Amino acid sequence: MEKQEVFELLKKDQFVRHNGIELTEIGEGEALGEMTITPDHLNGLGTVQGGALFTLADYVCAAAANSRGKSAVSLDGHIDFIKSVSKGTLTAHAKEISLGRTIATYNVTVTNEDNQLIAVFHAKFFRKD
Repeated sequence: MEKQEVFELLKKDQFVRHNGIELTEIGEGEALGEMTITPDHLNGLGTVQGGALFTLADYVCAAAANSRGKSAVSLDGHIDFIKSVSKGTLTAHAKEISLGRTIATYNVTVTNEDNQLIAVFHAKFFRKD
């Protein structure tokens, strides 16, 4: 799958679109995406809901996992919430940490506009032929 094909495939994700997440960059084994926080992202305490952070990280991770010409689907994902946030724009950066014939692993950092760490996501993907 070419880089543009990955962009086109991921644009079809209606849930991500509904959450205002935008994929901004794809490279071999990595990707960047952004989400501008709106009131719809906030939980009852007025901070970004964990599911919104997970969705941002998972989506950007999927872009990185699909960047090498093979379709990839997630096997698992885990997120650690480091710091709460209520406003601004969040950036997720996915980076490949291992690449095998059928399994690849990724780390994603989610930061705010001040480059403060908000969350860390780790996932494994199955790479299909």
